[in-house]
Amino acid sequence: MADLPPAPPAFDDAFRAQLHELFVWRRDVRRFRSEPLPDGVIEALIEEACLGPSVGLSQPWRFVTVDEPARRMAVTASFRRSNLEALQAYDGERRAHYARLKLAGLEEAPSHLAVFVDEATEVGHGLGRRTMPEMLRYSAVTAVGQMWLAARARGIGMGWVSIIEPTAVAQALDVSPDWALIGYFCLGFPAELCAEPELAREGWERRLSPAAFIVRR
Repeated sequence: MADLPPAPPAFDDAFRAQLHELFVWRRDVRRFRSEPLPDGVIEALIEEACLGPSVGLSQPWRFVTVDEPARRMAVTASFRRSNLEALQAYDGERRAHYARLKLAGLEEAPSHLAVFVDEATEVGHGLGRRTMPEMLRYSAVTAVGQMWLAARARGIGMGWVSIIEPTAVAQALDVSPDWALIGYFCLGFPAELCAEPELAREGWERRLSPAAFIVRR
C-alpha cells in the first residue's frame, strides 16, 4: 500500500491568538543591541522566507548577507545622501520633525541583509506573469514579510531601510544586473520593544482602522 500523505496540522484558537499577538508585536526596528546574532540564525530565517508563495513557483528572491565593512559603509553613505535629500524636501515644522526621527539602524545592527528579485529567472516558465510581470517583485516581498514574522517569533528585530539608492546598493554589493533591489534590512536583538509603531509614538502618523481600507462592490 502506498504511503498516505501526511495529514495537515490543525490550528486551534490558542494558536490563532498567539499568531495575532505575533502580528501585533511585529515592529520595524531601528534601535539594536550590539551583540551578534547566533550562528546560523540568518540562514534559518532565509529558509523560512523561502517557504513563502511565489508566482509560478518562480522563487525569484535572492538574499545577500552583507558582512564586509567597506560594503556596509557604501550602503550607509547611500542612506545618508538619500536621507539628506528627503529632509530637504520637507518644509517648516515637518522638516524639523523629520530630522528628529531615527530612520535606520545601519551602524548599530550586527547583521545586514539585502533582498533582490531576479527578473531574468526562467524558473516557473513565466506562469502567472504574462500580464503582470511585477508579480516577481510581489513574490519577493511576500518572502520578506514571512521572514519578518519569523524573526520576531525568535525575538529578533528587523528594520527595512527604504531611504536608499537601489543602484548604489546593487553596485556596492556587486550583484547581477538582472537583480532589482527589493529591500535592505538591519537585523539584531532590539534595544526596546513596544506594541505601538515608533512613528506613531513620535507623532509622525497614526495607525488607521482597517475599515478605512475596505471598498465593497
